[in-house]
Amino acid sequence: MTNPFAITLDVGSSRANHTGSWRVERPVYVDRLPPCNDACPAGENIQGWLYEAESGNYEAAWHMLVEDNPLPAIMGRVCFHPCETACNRVQVDEAVGINAVERFLGDLAVEKGWALPEPGPDTGKRILVVGAGPAGLSATYHLRRLGHHVRLVDSAPRLGGMLRYGIPAYRLPRAVLDAEIARIVAMGVEIQLEHVVHDVEQERRDGMFDAVFLAVGAQLGKRVDIPAGDSSRVIDAVSFLHQVADDDAPLLGRRVVVYGGGDTAFDAARTARRLGATDAVIVYRRNRERMGASGEELEQALGEGVTVRWLSTVSKFDGDRIMLEKMKLNEEGFPEPTGEFEQLDADSLVLALGQDTDLSLLEHANDVNVRDGAVEVLDSMMASPSGIFAGGDAVPAQRTATVAIGHGKRAAHGIDDFVMGRSAEAKVRHELASFELLNTWYYADAPRTERPELERVRRQTNFEEVIGGLTQDNALFEARRCMSCGNCFECDNCFGVCPDNAVIKLGENMRYQFDYDFCKGCGICVKECPCGAIVMVPEHN
Repeated sequence: MTNPFAITLDVGSSRANHTGSWRVERPVYVDRLPPCNDACPAGENIQGWLYEAESGNYEAAWHMLVEDNPLPAIMGRVCFHPCETACNRVQVDEAVGINAVERFLGDLAVEKGWALPEPGPDTGKRILVVGAGPAGLSATYHLRRLGHHVRLVDSAPRLGGMLRYGIPAYRLPRAVLDAEIARIVAMGVEIQLEHVVHDVEQERRDGMFDAVFLAVGAQLGKRVDIPAGDSSRVIDAVSFLHQVADDDAPLLGRRVVVYGGGDTAFDAARTARRLGATDAVIVYRRNRERMGASGEELEQALGEGVTVRWLSTVSKFDGDRIMLEKMKLNEEGFPEPTGEFEQLDADSLVLALGQDTDLSLLEHANDVNVRDGAVEVLDSMMASPSGIFAGGDAVPAQRTATVAIGHGKRAAHGIDDFVMGRSAEAKVRHELASFELLNTWYYADAPRTERPELERVRRQTNFEEVIGGLTQDNALFEARRCMSCGNCFECDNCFGVCPDNAVIKLGENMRYQFDYDFCKGCGICVKECPCGAIVMVPEHN
C-alpha cells in the first residue's frame, strides 16, 4: 500500500522558468517526520495509520499498523507509549490517545478475524530464532514476510516469553495474547517448545540454518545479599510472576514486601494483593521522581491498596520482620544510607531488582562480543559477521516490549540483507516536524478520551483486565485529534487562501501542486498551512 505521507511532489517543472526575476522564493510541499513516529521504538508509521483511522477505515489503518508491528492489541495494552510524550498536541491540550487507538484497532482485528499479510515467495533460506518473546515474535513475522523459513524455539511450554510469563493477566489478557501470536504462527512457522538451546553454534549446524536471531529475554531475577533467617521466604519477582502465570502461585502470606522500584516491582505487589495479601508494601531506595516504574503503574497500584516506602532499603529479614534503613539522596541524586532504621512486619520478601539474561548458549560463539551481560550489535542488530543477530533484552537497550518489537523488525531486515548477499540501504530521515512549524489555531479544542477502568473494589480479588478499550465513536474522535504534524492532510487551506489561484488540487490522497506561472511567492500558503507541510525555498531561474 502506498503511504500518502511518504509522497513528495516534484514541483520543479520547466514552467518555473517563466516566472520572471521578481520572485525570490517559491513555495514547495514537503514531508516532515512526525514526532510520534520518531519516538516509536517499534518504528510504526503512527501518523499514517491514524490518518486512515480518522476516516473510519479501520481495516486499512490496521493493515498499515501491522506493516511494522504484528502485535497491536498487545502493545495497545503494555506499551509505555513514548509517542504520546512526544506528541505536539501536548502543547495544545493533551496528547492524542495513540495507544488507545492502537488497542482498539488490534482488538477489532481479532474480533473480525483480519489476517496478517501473506508470506513472501520462498527464498530457500533457513533462520533460527531463539526466544519467543516480543523480539522473537516480531523477527519471525518479518522474516516470514520476506519469504524465509523460520524455526522459532523457546524453553517454555507456550509462546510469548515475558509477555506471558512477566506481565500479569490483569494488564494483558491471555486470550488477546494467544490470538495475536496465533496469527504469526499461521504464516507457516516451525515451532519448537520446551527446547533449551545450550550451544547456538551446534544448534545452527544441526539445523543447517543460514542465520540466527537471539531473542533470549532477561528472565533471571537479580539477587542481592540480604541476611535472611529463612531463605525460602525470599523469592525473586520474575520467578513469582512466572509461577502465577503457570497457575502455580507460591504462598506468600498476608504481609508481602517487594524490594524494587520498576514496573516489575509494582506488577508483583499488585499480583500479591490479588492473591490475598492484606499488606503489599514496596520498598524503594530512591524517591518517587526517580523510580523506574511508569506513573500510570504507580497510580494503579496505589488505587489498589499497595503502599510505598520511599527512600528505604532492606538490610535484614529475620523471622517475620524486615529491617529497613532510611536513605537520603546526595547532590547527584544517588541514595546514601542515613544510619536510621525501622522495622516492618512481613511474611515474605519479593526481590524486584532487575533481570539478567542467560547468554551461556554463546560460549562457543567466539566472534560474538558480550560486555556487561549484553551482546554488542551493529545497527542492523548483527552480533557477528558469521550471521548471528541479537535483540530485545539480550542487547544494551531499554528493556521494554516495544523496543524488542523494533529490534525484531530491524534484525529481520538485517538478516535478509545478510542471507541474500545485499548491502543495507541508507534510509532517508526527514526533518522533524516541531511544534513551532504548526498553526494550531486551525485545530479545535478536543479533550482527550479517557479509557474506562474496572471498579477498584473488583480488582483486588481477581485478574480481570483493569483498563478497558475505546468504542468506535471514541476511537474515531481520538484519531481525529491528530494534527498530522509536518504532512499534508488535504485541508484545502493553501488552495483557499492563495490570492493567485496558483494551487492545483490533484485529487483525493494526491494532494496539491503549485502552478509557478501564477505564483508570486508571497508565502501566504506557508503561513496558513496548519501542519507545516509547505516551505519557501530560494528561486532558481
